[in-house]
Amino acid sequence: MSDDSNSPVNKPVKLLRWIGFLFAVALGVVFAIGSSTALETTNTEEFCTSCHSMQWVKQEWMESYHYKNASGVRAGCPDCHVPHSLGPKLYAKVMAAKDVWGEIMGTIDSEEKFEQHRWKMANRVWAKMEATDSRECRSCHSFESMDPSEQEKQSRKKHKRAQKQGKTCIDCHKGVAHKEPSEPDA
Repeated sequence: MSDDSNSPVNKPVKLLRWIGFLFAVALGVVFAIGSSTALETTNTEEFCTSCHSMQWVKQEWMESYHYKNASGVRAGCPDCHVPHSLGPKLYAKVMAAKDVWGEIMGTIDSEEKFEQHRWKMANRVWAKMEATDSRECRSCHSFESMDPSEQEKQSRKKHKRAQKQGKTCIDCHKGVAHKEPSEPDA
């Protein structure tokens, strides 16, 4: 039995395999850096509000406690709308493309058109928050971290009741960062 691994004929094949391997690694690194950069770039208020149709919701957010408050903590678009873990984050990005598509196609490109679709869009966001037990809210707020003695009497009662009943944040806090839309007439 002869060993052909050191034969001069196999050396170009080995070299090509190494070049292919190094190329694949380099391609993987470029893809990872590119993907990470794209995710970070699209996870900013500047990007989220760069569409014409997001100017109204941006203004509402800037007038809310999530923008300006006594504690100086600000919750931006991605804090409330984009999950932290990769799989759900990618899903959220794909779903957000729907709004971009609506902007491009002119479905929501004016305030009037946006308001016509607002109830439906808000319900989609609320349904997602309910389905995830307000996961993004809970990255900043939790019943366990609340100090009831610092809350007003009504808030203290409502939070205690909500915790007992297993409610999620969005069950009671719709309209906390944006204007709560009215249900359209049937």
